[in-house]
Amino acid sequence: MLFRLRPYIPSALIAIVLTYVCVQYLTGNKGFFSQETRDHDMKVKEQQLTQLNAERIDLEARAKYLRTDNLSRDLLQERARVLLGLSQPDAYVIRDAGAAG
Repeated sequence: MLFRLRPYIPSALIAIVLTYVCVQYLTGNKGFFSQETRDHDMKVKEQQLTQLNAERIDLEARAKYLRTDNLSRDLLQERARVLLGLSQPDAYVIRDAGAAG
């Protein structure tokens, strides 16, 4: 029985490999039907990039105003309040002598 099917074995293997390749082309990670998923991911990544670019521009502007040649008093006060843990300009800082050492 196996002897009679022997001429068809290469054709069967080629058909199996071809079927596998076609299925992967259609449904694989980068397949034909996953285009919508890639488009959605691309839109999300573009929104993140836009947000990060805006944040970078804001940080560059803040850094520009903190340089000694172009010092902004309001920005310096705001940054000092953040570093000291103050929430308002008229807040008081109580220092603990034990925490200093």
